[in-house]
Order: sequence, then C-alpha cells, then structure tokens
Amino acid sequence: MASVFKKDPAFENIPSIKAKTLRINLNPDIYGTFAEIGAGQETARWFFRSGGASGTIAKAMSAYDKSFSDAVYGVETEGRYVTQSRLKKMLSHEMHLMEERISRDKNPDKLFFTYANTVATIDFSKRYKGHGWVGLRFQLDPTQKEFDEIILHVRFKQNEARLQQETLGIVGVNLIYGAFYKYNKPRKLLKYLYDHIDRDTLEIDMVNFSGPNFKNVDNRLMSLQLIRYDMTDAVMFGPDGNNLLPAAILYKKNILALRGSFRPVTKVNMDMFEKSYEIFIRDPAVDEDNSIVIFEITLSNLKASGEIDESDFMDRAKLLCSLGHSVMISKFQEYFKLVEYFNNYTKAKIGLTMGVNNLVDIFDEKYYRHLSGGILEAFGKLFFKELIVYLYPMKNPETGQIMTSNNVKVHPRMKELYKFFKYNGKVMDIIDYDPEIMDIFSRDVLKKIQSGEGGWEEMLPEGIAEKIKKEHLFMRTTDKLEEKA
Repeated sequence: MASVFKKDPAFENIPSIKAKTLRINLNPDIYGTFAEIGAGQETARWFFRSGGASGTIAKAMSAYDKSFSDAVYGVETEGRYVTQSRLKKMLSHEMHLMEERISRDKNPDKLFFTYANTVATIDFSKRYKGHGWVGLRFQLDPTQKEFDEIILHVRFKQNEARLQQETLGIVGVNLIYGAFYKYNKPRKLLKYLYDHIDRDTLEIDMVNFSGPNFKNVDNRLMSLQLIRYDMTDAVMFGPDGNNLLPAAILYKKNILALRGSFRPVTKVNMDMFEKSYEIFIRDPAVDEDNSIVIFEITLSNLKASGEIDESDFMDRAKLLCSLGHSVMISKFQEYFKLVEYFNNYTKAKIGLTMGVNNLVDIFDEKYYRHLSGGILEAFGKLFFKELIVYLYPMKNPETGQIMTSNNVKVHPRMKELYKFFKYNGKVMDIIDYDPEIMDIFSRDVLKKIQSGEGGWEEMLPEGIAEKIKKEHLFMRTTDKLEEKA
C-alpha cells in the first residue's frame, strides 16, 4: 500500500496519459471497476492499452441500453440518465459488488476504487453540445470503512462526438491518477484534470469532494477554484456548503438574483431581498414553488489588489449560507452577461434586485464599448421580455433626497433610452422599504469590525453579528487561506 504514496521524480513533470495509466497499472494495490455509459469506454481503454491492466481492472462495463441499465442500477423515475443521482447509483452498486466479491482475507492490501461516468455527447443537429457526470469512489487505506469520493460535471465544447469521447477518456485518467497521487493537494488535483486537454474544449462547472481524506476540504473554496482557473464562468453552492450544478438548479426556474459584495451581509441586503421577493412572487407569471433566489457575487468583487482574498470569500460565504441562501460566483461583471447566462437555462421570469447606483452604471456607455452593437446590443440581451429590475431606493448623502426610478440621474444621452424601459415596466420601485436602515453600508460595517469599533452589530441581520464574533470573520486584513503542501 505504501507504494501508492511514494514520490516518483519521473512523474513530477506532467506525465503522459499512458504514463499515468501505466503507473497505476503497475501498482499492485490499486484495483477497481469501470462503468461508463453514453460515450464508449474511453477511460478504461487507456488502461487496457497501456499494459498491465489485469492487475488493476476487476471489471469494465457499459450498460448502454436503458432497460439493461435500469436492471443493473435501478429505474430512473424521471427518465433521465445523465444525472448526478444516476452516477451515484452506479458508484454505489459497483463498489458494493467489489466488496462483496473480492475477499479481504486474500487481498488485505487492495485499495478498491470505482470509476463511473454517464454522458451524452453532441447530437446530430449539433444544437446540444453534450455534457456528463464523472465520479470516482475510492480508498487510500484498505482498512478504512468510509470511502472518499470526487464528483465532477463536465460540458463539452467540441463539435464531434469522437473528440468529446477522447476528451472524456483523458479526464477520467487524470481524475483517477490525481485521486491516488495528488489527493492531499485538492487544488492541484483540479488543475491536473486539464493535463493534455485544451481549456477551450471542456468546461468543468461543478466539483464536490467528500470522505475521510477530504474532511478539511471546503467545497465552496473548491468551487471558487473552478472560476479562478478558468474552468467555468459561474458556480453555485447551497446553504449546506456543497456545490450545485447551475444548469440543474436554474432549469426552467423563475429566478430572482441579488448582486452585492455582502461584505458582510447587512439589514439593507436582506430588506432588498425580502421586499423584492414579495413583489416577485405576486407576479401572475411566477410560480413560487418553481422559483429560486440567488445571492450573486462577481469575481471582480472578490479581488483585492488584483488577487482573490480567499479568507474574505469564505467569510462572506459562511454568512450567506448560515442565512439559508444559495450563492453564485460568476465572471459576469456586466448584468447583461448574467441575464444571458440565466437565459441559457430558463425562459421563465427573471428578476434583478439592485440599488440606484447599480442602475446608473447599467446606463453608462463606457461598459459596452467593446461590443460591436454598443449599449443597444447589451440592452437587447438584458431587457428581454421576461426580465424586470426591482429598484431599491438610495438616500443622497449630500441632500438627503430619496433617489428612485423617477428621479435617478442617468447620462443625458441615455435619458430617452431609460424612459423607454421605465415606461414599459422593466424597472419597478421597491416602495415599502425600511427608511430606518438606509444609512447602512457594508463598507462602513467592515471598517468598524476591523478597527474594533462598536455599534455595528445592530446593522446586521439577526444572528450574524454573533457568528462574526464567534468565528472571527472579517477580522483578518491580510492573511489568506493557503493550501498546505
């Protein structure tokens, strides 16, 4: 067993895919099964071709026919087979067979693993590019009762099924190799998934680590790495801290999105959410049971001095999750890109909750100079027929005047354009706001926390101040969450 963890200088520089499979095949302890549905047996094929596979592969199978697949892994009530639930059934079933059929008395040092994927490659119309779930359940100690697990969701960008199959096979090898040889460096493990793969051919938009060897891994932080390493444009995680697949969460949903720094989340943030949500669900076109609220943070908002402060990110995430909210981290600095992203997955109602300052920025031409169609192109994508902006008022710090959609100041060239959207019902004022909290700003709260000044506690939602104090959140100004070597 110890041979799995020895450093081999020959493999320190990015090894070839064949070298990776051969290293695993020549390890006498690594032993498992491959179950691949929908895109051939591309991962298993690499292990067979490299030589020595008889000591590694217990079984390789493809249950392509749905009836046969149901007979093996159980019936899918929703009729869909490229799902996370299907992948988990495959991993559980195959690992159960491994434990049942391979005697521990005769194989005390065997490290069991099960690799599985369920995939749909590009269709003939080339309208749907293809996607899939990939997972590995494995052990690093033959005596451990609980298995480690890594699950990914991938999206293909290539236009040929054959190329997508080849890419999937390489990802599978990289995952298995990384799990056994880089498990203690999960961030590097993520980066190594792209070994011998061009970034523009594959998107990884969700990953979750679980098990005894990943007990100290926060999946929210791993989700951030997907954005950081340009693996995807947006990631989501739920109140429990586990990462979510945006496509599955957003699919055909009514979406209410609130963008902010949430540094920390304040009473104003929660008032914006609560009041806009009340308006949103009263809309006849909105089914409350088929709606989701998203607190969204842009990647640029996470950066300080050009770098992402991971401690700061985790502090924000912990507070939003403690309030029971789903969080999205995205690369979409402009609102129209966020809406365009949502529109990939739903044609239902979309609401954006924002303050007056954000609305003024939307009507600033400088943000759209890179577009061939300028601001009109952006607005064509932003204000499509099912979108509405819920505008939270702002108090002018100099005059004390309450700024709403009726007296907001946009650039003179944008006045008529603004009026068009305003009078067509695309901007709606939140009128039942709490006037007592309008002087609360996250930046002021943060300064008070970090300077040790009092009086900030009453500016935050119930329970948040206590959590900040108990966990010492936002009290670190320079440290980062560094990965241990």
